[in-house]
Amino acid sequence: MAPRSTPTARRLRIGTELRRLRERAGMTAVVAAHSLGTTQAQISNIEANRFGVSGERVRTLARIYGCGDDPFIDALADMAANRTRGWWEEYRDVLPSPLLDLAEMEHHATALRVAQVINIPGLLQTPDHARALFRELIPALRPPEIEHYVSYRIKRQAVLFRDNPVPYTAIIHEAALRMQFGGREVARAQLRNLVEAGGRRNITLRVIPFDGTSFPTAGQGLDYASGPVTALDTAALDTSHGNELIDAVGKLETYRLILDRMERTALQPDTSHDLINTIAKSI
Repeated sequence: MAPRSTPTARRLRIGTELRRLRERAGMTAVVAAHSLGTTQAQISNIEANRFGVSGERVRTLARIYGCGDDPFIDALADMAANRTRGWWEEYRDVLPSPLLDLAEMEHHATALRVAQVINIPGLLQTPDHARALFRELIPALRPPEIEHYVSYRIKRQAVLFRDNPVPYTAIIHEAALRMQFGGREVARAQLRNLVEAGGRRNITLRVIPFDGTSFPTAGQGLDYASGPVTALDTAALDTSHGNELIDAVGKLETYRLILDRMERTALQPDTSHDLINTIAKSI
């Protein structure tokens, strides 16, 4: 079997979880290979996702490693069986892979929570607002590249408006609401878009006001995607060098706690909507 093309972060996650199961079982790749009736190289290729792995093989390996968490095994096997290519693959040759991994993460999430301090969350941005942000990237993008980024960002928003929309909670600092990227008209339209989005049943907006009593983060953008089971959650950090996906158990717990504290600090949805409207009228 020929090696698969560069696997997505979701495909790599399967191998990562199988390696973690093996290591928790205190089993070497050599012993695992003997139990499976294959070679150490094959185990290494499975864990690196150089080759595809079937859902049935995932279940066999989990059994060899003594994993008794049936919901986790079922979810991991389903991930292995789902080989569909998403719309984001259309951008494979024109956008960085971490951006495509973010779209894939959002598409398969059972729930999404995001926190932003300076920027409006990407899934709630208008095309003009997004275009204004992409014009400021360093190194600078050419006009056709900017349009690729904008169209990609807008297509990502389908997860909020499809027939089975993902539950979405956005925690936004007041600073982001007062930034006027693209000018006053663009900023005003962006805030009106936020208010409209917040009226949907699957979308919850929470604003942290300037006079909030605490602020449990350094201001880094954070997206948190819930998986079918907590062990398959993923966090995405918005950094200056691109999106960084996190799946380490301890770090995921930390990010959940950060989001919980930010939600406790934020205004209730109704009050948040009132503040967004007030700011929109003042621009």
